[in-house]
Amino acid sequence: MKKTIRIGTRDSELALWQAHTVQKKLTDLGYETEIIAVKSTGDLILDKPLYELGITGIFTKTLDVAMLKGEVDIAVHSMKDVPTTLPNGIIQAAVLERANVYDILVHKGNLDFLESKGTIASGSLRRKAQWLHKYPTHTVEDLRGNVNTRLQKLKDNTWNGAIFAAAGLERINLKPDTYINLDWMIPAPAQGAMLVVAMESDIFSQEALSHLNHTETEICTHIERQFLKTLEGGCTAPIGALAKVYDETIHFEGVLHSLDGKENYTIKKSCNFEDYKSFGKDCAQEILNNGGRFLMEKLRTALKVK
Repeated sequence: MKKTIRIGTRDSELALWQAHTVQKKLTDLGYETEIIAVKSTGDLILDKPLYELGITGIFTKTLDVAMLKGEVDIAVHSMKDVPTTLPNGIIQAAVLERANVYDILVHKGNLDFLESKGTIASGSLRRKAQWLHKYPTHTVEDLRGNVNTRLQKLKDNTWNGAIFAAAGLERINLKPDTYINLDWMIPAPAQGAMLVVAMESDIFSQEALSHLNHTETEICTHIERQFLKTLEGGCTAPIGALAKVYDETIHFEGVLHSLDGKENYTIKKSCNFEDYKSFGKDCAQEILNNGGRFLMEKLRTALKVK
């Protein structure tokens, strides 16, 4: 069977870059493709923090609906935005090789504020909690919008800086000279990875996408997302997770923070490839058993998560 694979994507510059990357890879393999861009609810409502919108997968829901209605065949996402449980009928079809996993602070040239009081911006509860844990005298303002919008808001405000995923800025060549690497900040689960989903019934698209899958990235993001799912944090709770492979061993670091960054539970562990399938769950369970369960209950109450 020969058909044109319709690629669904958000219409931001970064999302389109990701979709075109997948399109080129499929085209190089001989497949015919078409890109269909849509605007998500998360892109339209910019005056409220994400957690106040009360929707899990706010950046992916519109594309999920388009797939289920048969308007697109596959969808390309930043994997960190994708809920850990996919809708019925939609499956993970490929995880592309991971880019830079870390966050960076884009600042305005002067870093004196790091030694005193300062104001930085981020729409991520995880980034806010980890920043306040390290810089308790600082203030963190909410910052929403796509990468371009957030960079412009940083310029237009009196904030000292704003936190971004390095991969997003690097992919569309918007990484400025005035930044510092935040390699001490544990990234969001699956940060820096791109996920392509397909319909469970669409064997043609699944076969095409199987050629794009990067096994090491798939394994590491599986561990991180399983850690997140077991903690039941959704996409917005202050949870960080990072799995990396060194010398045939998988090294994992995970963290659960309170909203103000004062309370945190961390774990560092390693496993071999034979044991990775339940590794993220086991690490999360250890945090829950050591006091994290009570913190998660407080977070759910604070964030009104049912």
